[in-house]
Parts: sequence; C-alpha cells; structure tokens
Amino acid sequence: MHFELTDAFVVAADLDRCWDFFGSAENLPLITPPWLRFQIAMPQPLPQIKQDTLLDYTIRWLGVPIRWRTKIVDWSPPGQFIDVQLRGPYPLWHHQHSFALADGGGVECRDRVVYKLPVPGIRALVHPLIVRRQLLNIFAYRRKIIAQHLGWREALQPAPEIIRR
Repeated sequence: MHFELTDAFVVAADLDRCWDFFGSAENLPLITPPWLRFQIAMPQPLPQIKQDTLLDYTIRWLGVPIRWRTKIVDWSPPGQFIDVQLRGPYPLWHHQHSFALADGGGVECRDRVVYKLPVPGIRALVHPLIVRRQLLNIFAYRRKIIAQHLGWREALQPAPEIIRR
C-alpha cells in the first residue's frame, strides 16, 4: 500500500521565473517549514541542479534528526523534474514537480508525491495521526512561501490532499 499527495495551484510568475525558483537548491530551505530545521549537508556553493544531481540534507522529524538523500531522476526544463529519496525515512518517495502555462496567464504548478511508510503493522495508526498531518502542513507552508515569492493567482484544489492507493 502507498499514499499519494497532490497539490495544484497557479502562480502569477512566468514559466522561466517559476522554473528558476523551483529548480534552485538554494530555495529548498526557504520552502521548508522552520520546525523541520532543514539543513543542506553539502559543501557550498551548491551544485547546479540537473539530471542525476544528488542532494544531501537533514531534517528534524518529531525532534529526531534524519539524514535524507535525494536524486534528480528526471530533469526536463521548463516542464518537469522528478526527485526520489535514496536515503531517508520512507521506503518509497517519488516527487514529481510539473509546470505549464495556465489559461489566463501565470503558471500551473503541480506536485505529485507517491510514498510508502516503513513498518506495515503501524501504518494504519501512524499515518493518520502523524505523517499525513505533517505532510499536509509542509505543503500548506510551501504554498504560502511560493505565493509570497512568485505571486498567487488561484488554487486548483482547495488544499494539498492525500489519498491511499
């Protein structure tokens, strides 16, 4: 069993500005809530993100530091990129970011995250009580920060949502 988180909204920026914002590793701490204490664990300056880029960082989840490694497995400017977790808390984490010109101007931004939780016996308890809520809060925070930096036009769905597959 896995879960799928989706989010979709339109920003007022043009496609190049939107792509540059999301494709910059320097913006990862900006769009990550402060309560996660996100820290990039790589030498500075950060590499230019492209196909096969590896990004190492740490977060604090329930007060516990977690090392996370992400790999960019698809880099298709300016329409899409996909990152997958190579090391971290999930047995599966596949995050697709896609961008397209929106009717009426701006850019339609879509996120689709497919993930699995470890330890099958406790998924039914841990997901609704902790993980689901935290992921929805993270993506709601991202929306707020993205709106401040790229200009908000409209939500294509009322809020980020998670379904079980």
